[in-house]
Amino acid sequence: MCTLEKRGNLFLLTLTGDNEHRFNPDAIATILSLLAQAKSQAKRGSVLITTGHGKFFSNGFDLAWAQASGSLTGAAERLHQMVESFKPVVAALLDLPMPTIAALNGHAAAAGLMLALSHDYVFMRKDRGVLYMSEVDIGLSMPDYFAAMVRSKIGTSAARREVLLSGKKIRGEEAVALGIVDSAAHDSAEGVVEATVGLAEKLAAKKWNGDVYASIRKSLYPELCEILGLKATIFATPKL
Repeated sequence: MCTLEKRGNLFLLTLTGDNEHRFNPDAIATILSLLAQAKSQAKRGSVLITTGHGKFFSNGFDLAWAQASGSLTGAAERLHQMVESFKPVVAALLDLPMPTIAALNGHAAAAGLMLALSHDYVFMRKDRGVLYMSEVDIGLSMPDYFAAMVRSKIGTSAARREVLLSGKKIRGEEAVALGIVDSAAHDSAEGVVEATVGLAEKLAAKKWNGDVYASIRKSLYPELCEILGLKATIFATPKL
């Protein structure tokens, strides 16, 4: 489902395979394990880039796995299991002691979009890929931390309405205009990764204290961090 590669100061987390990169318990556990591995190896100048192979960055939770339970009750229980087990992935990204960049190789929908928004920066392709929150179309309620993520990361009520209440599939240029992503000027999956590597190298050169970086990040999103059970660490002011 995914791999973690270290290139100097850069960690490259890749959702592998030419499929929809759906999140089921095994996939979620693997991502969480690789994020813990990156955290354990973090140092000044570390940066994480997350990307994928194929047409999809991620199409969200594995609804087929939920429905395979054989009953409506079983499907609801499995969906709840995925919602709860994905929560620590979002928390781990917000708590990671390094800058993080999502390089969207293709479509990012539902929990896949939440994974992207859990990063500090989001880059898209201009030739392929949409952002899509499918819950309103398929009749699923919004998990509390999903809603808090949208309120924290998408700045205007009009943009949040477009994402959550329209069922709209938002392409790169519009996503930039709405303030959802940072860049959509790239013609291929390789191009978007190349662009994020360029940004990552600039950020790595700063050699910031990762724990301080993570603390500042968490202080920006108090509502989301409260739901996730994260607290910002207060560091002593250095003497000048």
